[in-house]
Amino acid sequence: MRRFQFLTQIIGSLFGGWTVLQSTRKGPRDWRLILMWVSWAATLAIAIGSVVKEQQDGTGIKG
Repeated sequence: MRRFQFLTQIIGSLFGGWTVLQSTRKGPRDWRLILMWVSWAATLAIAIGSVVKEQQDGTGIKG
């Protein structure tokens, strides 16, 4: 789990999640909100998947 903490992809995705959360709390509730959550979930999944793939290939950070 430590290998995910400081990688820029994961950190960027978490900041995106914070933005979506703030939009959910303060913005209108319509179909665009659902798309924002789906987009954020896809971004997080891609970031985690790419980190795992780098670890399996041996090109990522050891840890």
